[in-house]
Amino acid sequence: MKLILRIVLVVVFCGSWVHAGVEGDLQALSRIREEAIEKSEVMQTLSHLADVVGPRLTNSPGHEKAAEWAQLKLGEWGLEGPRLEPWGEFGRGWQVIKHSVEMTSPRYMMLTAYPKAWTKGTSGIISGKPVLVELRGEEDLELWKGKLRGAIVMLGAPGDVAVGFEPNARRYTAEELEELSRAPLKKPAGEKRREEYRKRRKWRSKVSEFLAEEEVTAVLESSGRRRGAVLVGSGGSRDPEEGLGLPCFVVASEQYGMLSRIVEKEEPLELRIELETEVFDSDLQAYNVLAELPGSDSRLRAEVVMLGAHLDSWHAGTGATDNAAGCAVVMEAVRILKAVASPLRRTVRIALWSAEEQGLLGAKGYVKRHFGDPGEGEVTDEYSELSAYFNLDNGGGRIRGIYLQGNDSVRPIFRDYIEPLEDLGVSTLSIRPTRGTDHLAFDAIGLPGFQFIQDPINYSTVTHHTNLDVYEYVLEEDLMQASAVMAWFVYRTAMRDERLPRKKIN
Repeated sequence: MKLILRIVLVVVFCGSWVHAGVEGDLQALSRIREEAIEKSEVMQTLSHLADVVGPRLTNSPGHEKAAEWAQLKLGEWGLEGPRLEPWGEFGRGWQVIKHSVEMTSPRYMMLTAYPKAWTKGTSGIISGKPVLVELRGEEDLELWKGKLRGAIVMLGAPGDVAVGFEPNARRYTAEELEELSRAPLKKPAGEKRREEYRKRRKWRSKVSEFLAEEEVTAVLESSGRRRGAVLVGSGGSRDPEEGLGLPCFVVASEQYGMLSRIVEKEEPLELRIELETEVFDSDLQAYNVLAELPGSDSRLRAEVVMLGAHLDSWHAGTGATDNAAGCAVVMEAVRILKAVASPLRRTVRIALWSAEEQGLLGAKGYVKRHFGDPGEGEVTDEYSELSAYFNLDNGGGRIRGIYLQGNDSVRPIFRDYIEPLEDLGVSTLSIRPTRGTDHLAFDAIGLPGFQFIQDPINYSTVTHHTNLDVYEYVLEEDLMQASAVMAWFVYRTAMRDERLPRKKIN
């Protein structure tokens, strides 16, 4: 009889404890929601990074200002140890001082054109008639060899940017989210795409070398995007031992098409071009921004839950959707947790990465330094202490779910996380891996690293890496929702009895 009574008391006690735990979590969620909606600072953070600081190319003055401001802001919010942590040598910084591309004949027009990064200036104004050149293979290099000295080169034919009837911005439909939730039935063609990308990159490098040997004075390329969006990346090397690239501008596709047609008509087309740039090579190291909310549980506080986004951006726009929005959300998430949910059982660490745009370098450097080198298969003592890393870097759209990154063991855990978020539009768990951002640095070494599923909005159609990546293309309600969801995922992971399970790696 006593044994039966003991069993009943244990069952009642455990049931009460579980109920109290669930009730406590939901109370925390209520406080997180209220702080995220009623007391939001996310748009102020976004505006400072995008409007006040602006472009944040790694090792440029813009990135340095953004990192120092974020470090101070995190300290003001009460996080501990806000710091700039070096992760390795990146190379020289670069920024634009001024630039312009103008058509002066057959009429005047200021053109929408932006220089590629790590290119040199024009040493004053250059003028002349452009030469339209298509270099598609070795035979074209031979055809133009010795004929371009001193020329302004329009490189390539205009792209097909005819009127499109698809919307600029959209949200995921229920059908699309349902498709994402299904396991793919065939192997993705990732390696084939990567090989094609490597071939294109190798060819572009050869073309750049050829044009430099020909001593052309400037290069113009078509953006390839519609609606005046100018897609800009790198046109030179950040290695201080190598020379900068030729002055190279990307021109709005519609205007590039106009110039091409004038050339074909043999009209007297004249351009006037000026570019002044500056390089920075006194400190080749690059830095991530880090800070903590210390854990309070004596058994678990050595373990860490991380959240992050990349602080660096390209330079044509202000890097609002890529990725000041992500930085604003993760900063807001830790502000919310500090305000309404601390102390947490585990330590929470925020990271704002540098050099994501050059190959996830900041995150990779951090992982190598703190957790181990995936290439060598060796791990550090800190490896066992990471519970999870959560990343945000797919524009300014609200969170609709999370990619499990092939880790099916977390499915029931994350299903439990998202159940009370249904009214916020969070419903989807996708076993599929997603690529192209900093969670991959963690995943590569077998640590649980996750990227959220976000509504696409206008990310791939308008803003990604373009001059239109600006504050106006971010929706406040989406960032507030994402901040609450991010804070909730981090809170639940920090309060669990166990670390998140890890998938097996070969």
